Amino acid sequence: MPEVDRPAPSVSTPPRALAHPLPAGMRDLLPEEARRRRALAKRVLDHFVLHGYQPVALPAFEFAEVLERGLGTLDAADVLRFIEPESGEVAALRPDMTPQIARLVATRLADAPRPIRLCYEGTVLRRRQGRARRHRQIPQAGVELYGVSTLGGDLEMLRLAASSVREAGLDRYVVDLGHAMIARALLDAVPAGLAAELCEVLEQKDTSRLAAVLASPRAADVPRRIVDAIAALPDLAGGGEADPDGAAVFDRAARLLDGTPAEAPLAELRALWDAARTSPELGPALRVDLGELRGLAYYTGAIFHVLADGPGEPIAAGGRYDDLLSRFGLPMPAVGFALNLDAVAWAREVAGAADEPAPRVLVAVRPERAEPLAAALRARGVPVVAHPPDEDPEGYALAWRFSHLLREQDGRLVLSAPGGGPAGASAVPGGLDDAAVAQAIVLKTTAAHPGDK
Repeated sequence: MPEVDRPAPSVSTPPRALAHPLPAGMRDLLPEEARRRRALAKRVLDHFVLHGYQPVALPAFEFAEVLERGLGTLDAADVLRFIEPESGEVAALRPDMTPQIARLVATRLADAPRPIRLCYEGTVLRRRQGRARRHRQIPQAGVELYGVSTLGGDLEMLRLAASSVREAGLDRYVVDLGHAMIARALLDAVPAGLAAELCEVLEQKDTSRLAAVLASPRAADVPRRIVDAIAALPDLAGGGEADPDGAAVFDRAARLLDGTPAEAPLAELRALWDAARTSPELGPALRVDLGELRGLAYYTGAIFHVLADGPGEPIAAGGRYDDLLSRFGLPMPAVGFALNLDAVAWAREVAGAADEPAPRVLVAVRPERAEPLAAALRARGVPVVAHPPDEDPEGYALAWRFSHLLREQDGRLVLSAPGGGPAGASAVPGGLDDAAVAQAIVLKTTAAHPGDK
């Protein structure tokens, strides 16, 4: 075929995708991406429901003063604000759902029996600080448990986080466990200015700079036992195959923290560790990191995050924040976690997790036959579209990723995979009414496509 001359693109004409750009950090999901996201969110949310957590739906924005009261680990600069036209008040797009649920519990569910188990799914929006200064939309699914203190609630969260990750299709993951009060208790014994610098250094796990700061004249009045304990924090990590019972870490930590304000939170963490190690879904995956400082000013007890190959960031994170509800006038123990669904999807892809779409059938037969068949299939839960048989049904089915194509050949109905896929072609038995034909198609499609798992 001779080549067709095409005019060179004008440098003044942007590519079609850039003609109507999105704000930085926002993105569309095309049908297949949206299907996978929706399927993943449904699997996770259904898993939460099976464990007794009831779904709640929350508004996309609220008054900034309410949201910022429970921001937790986020900086106020992460929040996208605007003036709400009807009230003239400053409103904010939600950067986190936990403060919204805390507000809901403190108002609408204040008299509900404890414990309160709630779950959610939705998108949060944050402004990323630093050089890129990009906005980000983050799809999340998570749970909140109110009214259960320390060991019982923390263990329930850890087990549910691990089982949720497995339900999402990931068998290989690590659960990093720590305790916010260990580092905080030590830093509280240090002058405020020095404590802020030490916190920054510890977050970066910069051991050489940490040693220099602790050896500086500003730390001269800090008790030696506190200095030694802070200096050791970055190295107090372990677990896994090398130290499955965590004895190496906890025994060393017990000697270093003996007689310091961090002694009590260490004992609390060890009790949780010992209980969690007996859980089949947790034991092999557990790691401990006593130098973890994430959310130091927010979390009040155990903290954890779940890691898997691929994303380079946690696929799930959570912990205990017993002070949160008091900010809304209803003091109550609280613990929870959230999964980053984008990070989970990335980890699934790296792990090669199966993502078989549910059957979708394109019916390309005579119009008088197409609609009754389509209706019968829809009545059985099969997504179906009727398409004119003379308008390239094969190409249409391939372009829009239908799993099956139903056509008439020599007076018979034939079901096949578009493009000659692995499902092959098979004739539907003749002499059946529409309901029976639909049932036969359902049996054939579900045999070839076991579903989203």
